[in-house]
Amino acid sequence: MKKCYFCQTKTEPTFKEPTVLEKFLTPRKKIMARDVSHLCARHQRQLAKQIKYARFLALIPYVSYQGVK
Repeated sequence: MKKCYFCQTKTEPTFKEPTVLEKFLTPRKKIMARDVSHLCARHQRQLAKQIKYARFLALIPYVSYQGVK
């Protein structure tokens, strides 16, 4: 079983690092499930909150427009 990314690096998810947060988004910008992201429950909750806040601040898009014409 993989260990949680944030437990390994001894950091916390924060909206100030959108590149780190985007690692845990699907190509369509949906938040990955815990079993896919391999995060512990505590960090998964924090991650979701920080991603939503980063979206609100327009640091991360809500949806991906790659396939839309």
